[in-house]
Amino acid sequence: MDKLAIQGGKQLSGELRISGAKNAALPILAATLLADGPVIIRNLPHLHDVTTMIELLGCMGVELVIDEKLSVEVNVKTISNYSAPYELVKTMRASILVLGPMLAHFGKARVSFPGGCAIGSRPIDLHLRGLESMGATINVKGGYINAEVNGRLQGVRIIMEMVTVGGTENIMMAATLAQGQTVIENAAREPEVVDLAKCLIAMGAKISGHGTDTIVIDGVDRLPGCTYDVMPDRIETGTYLVAAAATRGRIKLKDTCPEYLEVVLQKLREAGAIIAVGKDWISLDMKGRRPRAVNIKTAPYPGFPTDMQAQFMAMNTVADGTAAITETVFENRLIQTHEMNRMGASISIEGNTAMIFGQSSLQGAPVMATDLRASASLIIAGLVAAGETCVDRIYHIDRGYECIEEKLQLLGADIRRLSD
Repeated sequence: MDKLAIQGGKQLSGELRISGAKNAALPILAATLLADGPVIIRNLPHLHDVTTMIELLGCMGVELVIDEKLSVEVNVKTISNYSAPYELVKTMRASILVLGPMLAHFGKARVSFPGGCAIGSRPIDLHLRGLESMGATINVKGGYINAEVNGRLQGVRIIMEMVTVGGTENIMMAATLAQGQTVIENAAREPEVVDLAKCLIAMGAKISGHGTDTIVIDGVDRLPGCTYDVMPDRIETGTYLVAAAATRGRIKLKDTCPEYLEVVLQKLREAGAIIAVGKDWISLDMKGRRPRAVNIKTAPYPGFPTDMQAQFMAMNTVADGTAAITETVFENRLIQTHEMNRMGASISIEGNTAMIFGQSSLQGAPVMATDLRASASLIIAGLVAAGETCVDRIYHIDRGYECIEEKLQLLGADIRRLSD
């Protein structure tokens, strides 16, 4: 099992290109199941979850042509199997997103209950109830969701009892081929949901209201296909910005989107970073200064993203002052705390709030990653720690960050991958 070994204490400095967003790429790949004609998806990140989703489409008989830049041309006319097997689904929660498109286009689907990071309860009952309200018959047996519909799904008004990104995406995709109009209220507003909607519109769907809490979809008879570029990864962008801030460094990130990171940039400015932005770039300069502690409370978009909470915790461990981080989205998202305390951090937890008492430095230690974003936070902690930090179980990090050690090496980090 691979590990990352980090010799800390170096300021990050340099320029990086940001990859395509995993959390947009996965639903967009699932959406290709809706099209009658070829769909070409570009700017896909080289990530394990993306290759798993491509493999999942392939095992259903979908024709895939992949070039050297991981652009993928998908043609579902060759589909021969409407089942998403446990062997693939168990590693990736986003695989549930093939349910709505398959049901809408082919009238049937069999999808194993999904896996993914162990960061708390993420029930899929809202996905299933939404599809049932559109006329689907769903039963769960032997760990599989079996769904079918007689004829076409029917447009309905759906009020999500809680904001759910995956639920919004699954219903929105299914509604594109439903008969009549579907209205999703209390819809997720995340940029990745907007990116999916833009891709569906490029394919020929009729969607309005994406980016607000009410999305309206008027069903069409068919979706002919399109060519589409996946949006930049805002969480990868935020992670490298925080890493630079924690190490008192300076970086410029290209091919990114500042407008989707306003709340993160605001918090980095509070920490003392000098931030400049252009249409598709962001620069950060700490002028060699220690960051100031900043309080965080996570919330659905446009609030502070839960996927950036762990990284800010790492920065706060070496910041000047005391900070409170409150996690409101996932109940197990503070589990990186114990590993950071092993490195000399001073963090106490009460309920869903962590109090971080900034230290002048951390000490390198062997630590173990427990989920994707916790992995990133431990790498940041290793970058600021004295001595060597060895991060184990980094298969989590490979699910969400493209070539993270190579990119950090380009910024001057002393980091290398070790294989057992």
